[in-house]
Amino acid sequence: MPLVTVQTSSPLPADEKLDALQRDLSATAAKLLGKPESYVMTYMMRGSRLTFGGSFEPSCLVEIKSIGGLGGDAPAKISAAVCTLLHEALGVPKNRIFLVFTDVPANLWGFDGATIG
Repeated sequence: MPLVTVQTSSPLPADEKLDALQRDLSATAAKLLGKPESYVMTYMMRGSRLTFGGSFEPSCLVEIKSIGGLGGDAPAKISAAVCTLLHEALGVPKNRIFLVFTDVPANLWGFDGATIG
């Protein structure tokens, strides 16, 4: 049940390009977390007001939550891939993209009227 949430102060592209970005984020998360893409959700929060380092220059906060898949070097690989995708799609410099990873226990993740674990 990976969830990729992106908050950004950068203007989002037109719907067509935004759709492509979300599909890329979904596929990337599934691949690097070792999860079926059919369970991946992405969420782009429009119009977030963010500061980073005391500056209002465009930035992103990305939260990645998953049941497992975050061991070893997975967070570093995901960080590299997601920063590249967001930089290319939104123009936000990679050094203004902050990622937070959370491994959520299966019993704390709800889906289809029940919990996973």
